[in-house]
Amino acid sequence: MEKYINEINYDKLIEKALKHVVIDVLKLVEKQGLPGDHHFYITFRTNYSGVKMDISLKNKYPKEMTIVLQNQFSDLIVKHDCFSVTLRFNHIPYTIEIPFAAITYFGDPSVRFGISFGSEIDSNLEEEVTDSSSKSADIVSIDAFRKKGND
Repeated sequence: MEKYINEINYDKLIEKALKHVVIDVLKLVEKQGLPGDHHFYITFRTNYSGVKMDISLKNKYPKEMTIVLQNQFSDLIVKHDCFSVTLRFNHIPYTIEIPFAAITYFGDPSVRFGISFGSEIDSNLEEEVTDSSSKSADIVSIDAFRKKGND
């Protein structure tokens, strides 16, 4: 039986929908590669449950890390709750698995697009509040959709 709710939480619904934009984009790139000049900056919490990465990278980035999917990535695999990708650091390949719920920022500077994530959403995409920004992209924040005062 589903839990009865007293109020519709639009912030959670919007954030969940925006997270699915990221998932759909990664699925597209998994199938056909990066079109044109598109490339992605993805920031994620390295200490989030389910993140799988080499211990040397985890030690270097104990809380948060930004990866770039542009020229030197391979083996992008998108699953229902996470994705994995192989990247090169100092010419050494490392495979990283990232739950979608660990992502705090997704940006594509080629089209000045960016999304920051921070509110808690359902158990499949649960998150803590995180401050993340980028100077090279316009960031869509769900704060713009929140009700302000007694308007």
